[in-house]
Amino acid sequence: MSRKLKIVHIASEVAPFSKTGGLGDVVRSLPKAQKRLGHEVMVITPLYGKLIDKKEWNLTPVFEDVKVFINSSEVIKVNYYKGYLMEGLPIYFVDYPEFFSKKKYYYGFKNENARFLAFSVASLKLLSLLKNPVNIIHCHDWQTGLIPYYLKTDFRYSKTLKKAKSIFTIHNLIFQLGHNWWEIPLENKDYGRSRIPHMDDKRVETINFAKRAILSADMINTVSERYRLEIMTKKFGQDLHRILKNREDRLYGIINGIDYYTYNPLKDPGLRTNYLADDSASAKRDNKLYLQEKVGLPRDEDVPVICTTSRVTFQKGFDLILSILEELLKFDIQLVFMGDGNDEYIKPIKKIAKKYPNKMIWMPFEQDMETLLYAGSDLFLLPSNHEPCGINQLIAMRYGCIPIVREIGGLHDTVENYNPGNKKGNGFTFKEENSYLFFATIIRALENFDFKITWRSLVKKVMKQSNSWEIPANKYIELYRKALKDK
Repeated sequence: MSRKLKIVHIASEVAPFSKTGGLGDVVRSLPKAQKRLGHEVMVITPLYGKLIDKKEWNLTPVFEDVKVFINSSEVIKVNYYKGYLMEGLPIYFVDYPEFFSKKKYYYGFKNENARFLAFSVASLKLLSLLKNPVNIIHCHDWQTGLIPYYLKTDFRYSKTLKKAKSIFTIHNLIFQLGHNWWEIPLENKDYGRSRIPHMDDKRVETINFAKRAILSADMINTVSERYRLEIMTKKFGQDLHRILKNREDRLYGIINGIDYYTYNPLKDPGLRTNYLADDSASAKRDNKLYLQEKVGLPRDEDVPVICTTSRVTFQKGFDLILSILEELLKFDIQLVFMGDGNDEYIKPIKKIAKKYPNKMIWMPFEQDMETLLYAGSDLFLLPSNHEPCGINQLIAMRYGCIPIVREIGGLHDTVENYNPGNKKGNGFTFKEENSYLFFATIIRALENFDFKITWRSLVKKVMKQSNSWEIPANKYIELYRKALKDK
């Protein structure tokens, strides 16, 4: 049997404590899956004081008033709290109120880089305090991008950390630092080799965390095989395609999974009727009628219900959705949009919803409603402009909701175009970012929906396919072992 690894995951958000999107879900589920495989796992994340209730989550202090040297002259004082993601899997919270407890939101501060620079150094300091040498430090997205850099520089002589290998996961390459990378003037761009400025130096806000991680990490991965290939091209590489291509031998693609304990239609308390694949037809009908009543649409088990649950942004394909929306509503369908995001999309969606009150509804994202939407809907839309992985389509399929997606990134890797002739495929796909193709794909899905027997077979099929974290968790362990063998 292979030896047990000591693994630490570091991330800016971890569901259910903190979540703005898929990152929080991944950093909740992957450590749990690795713990179930028999490894020693812990997680480190910021304590957002106005968003995370220490009493509610039973967080206990472990170190208080700890001096953390950011550099030779800057020192901050932090506290550390401990809770549990599951039995035997501790999660540590870095408490630095000056940066993380003043507002009721996670991101969007002027000193965003300084905030996560402090978090990165404080996380490494915690590992030193715990005196438990870890094998792997798994850093998630740009907020932790300085950690691989610090391991090669300021912390290279740490007794606890000197043998640790770093893995950097790119969840979405468009996010490289606390500000839009494309708005940084050329003369201020970070080339990734200079010393880190002090936190009160305005130049710290132009440091490119993701670039430094790519240059320093022992292994790099992103969250699908297709996205790995895409980000090494100019079109999708977000101006980092050259350095990614240079490190291609250390760049891997591992598709995300979903937590089958969290997303389980048989035990989900948010559903009207719980179900398995084999009894999905009647249960999905019950959930559809319940959903329609709950959101104020006419109750009709025969009308196809199409939903979205993603962020309302350009990335998620809302330009395409808006371009066909009114034409689509001429058909006998119902649309349920749930999500927060950009007003440039939300305002016209709300306007159209008012025009078609019996066919369409928009609502802000509600965590408690998410799985009911999948259980009560027949089809799920995600025509993304780019998509590193996407987990919404995986959750939708778990609940028997058939995806309509663009063949891009992780959507390409998880959704295969359905062929009613040979019954192959698990969804409906189109390739080009084109309104006509998108519209035609939806119509094709609606035509298939009319054939009830084959449609029920498709629903059963997607519910029975495996998208759990067990397979990707093992792939990450393989990647860790490659990093540890590397000299």
